[in-house]
Amino acid sequence: SKLAALFEHPLYNIPVPEVTEKDKLFIINPMEKFSLHSSGSDEWVSSSKAETLLLTGKTAYDTYPTWLKFHIGINRYELYPRQDPLLPTLLQDLATQRIVSSVQKSGGTQLKLIMMFPNYGQALFKPMKQTRNQETPIDFFYFSDFERHNAEIAAFHLDRILDFRRIPPVSGRLVNITKEIRDITTDKKLAKTFFISPAGNVCFYGECSYYCSTEHALCGKPDQLEGSMAALLPDKTLAKRHSWRSPWRRSYHKSKKAEWELNPNYCAQVRETPPYDRGHRLLDLIDMTILDFLMGNMDRHHYETFEKFGNDTFLLHLDNGRGFGTHSRDELSILAPLQQCCSIKRSTYLRLQLLATEPYRLSDVLREALAADPLAPVLAEPHLRALDRRLGKVLVAVGHCLAR
Repeated sequence: SKLAALFEHPLYNIPVPEVTEKDKLFIINPMEKFSLHSSGSDEWVSSSKAETLLLTGKTAYDTYPTWLKFHIGINRYELYPRQDPLLPTLLQDLATQRIVSSVQKSGGTQLKLIMMFPNYGQALFKPMKQTRNQETPIDFFYFSDFERHNAEIAAFHLDRILDFRRIPPVSGRLVNITKEIRDITTDKKLAKTFFISPAGNVCFYGECSYYCSTEHALCGKPDQLEGSMAALLPDKTLAKRHSWRSPWRRSYHKSKKAEWELNPNYCAQVRETPPYDRGHRLLDLIDMTILDFLMGNMDRHHYETFEKFGNDTFLLHLDNGRGFGTHSRDELSILAPLQQCCSIKRSTYLRLQLLATEPYRLSDVLREALAADPLAPVLAEPHLRALDRRLGKVLVAVGHCLAR
């Protein structure tokens, strides 16, 4: 296994700083237990309401569902640890747990659903809109592109392989539109948009600002629909997040250009602007830039951080559905922060060099990681080959900076 060998490499075993109480997102009461109903149901409740007692030797933490353990594990330095024993279980839960509720997520240009499991875990479902082999048409603007469910799955694994670990876990899943959405939804607006197509397939389109109409309906075969299931982050009422506008945000206009596209010395003013004037925020942004370039994502207008940790923490890499749309073209403008600032974390650069070598080739380790997903193959082969080509271009860009 190339993937196992990669994660055993010394570059993937650099210790994170010691995590103190103030570095944890949540401080938990070690006596608070979660237990199963004694009635035999599979719903989780607080121990104060449960009649069953813990088995001898078990701690309260052992009783928590996997999604809660994931939330408790978030700290200032990482969303989840490198050798996280919870990860396989969490991914399996996303792929197999019974869905007890489906409602539309508000906001956004495209349809997304929030799905709930019996243990109160929640996931964000992005349905399949196009096949693996469909490339984004060359005349499409980046902001009018479809979001891709398989891009969300691949982005999670790519982020982990780059050792960023800033994307919440995502699994593919085949959902039954009738039983797991239509029949159980409490969302009246969503419920009104279901219909049977002329081909006899179950379809729906929801309500949103752009792609929610009968022309853009999502249809099953006859009611089976692929999608990505992403573990939700803790509710914002429990863990506030700050949304930051990216300094290299695109204009989202058909003819206007953003300032960074016109000013080659743009980075100098970014370096003088908080929060980029101190700490590792700019370097973290360049990490995100490299991730986006590798998957061809031009749609990174904002990013988020957990408010509790102030400016000294990692960036959350959320909403990656517009990645992996093209494999035949490389959008070099995505690399502007790296090219203009000529800065990169040493650890990131060393890992990129490692992933360009035969024993740890990026396309090979990502292919292996994606092979375990329920919807495998997640990416068409040309997309995997494009990753190696793009990785070479990132290393060339760093080479130019070193030469300067």
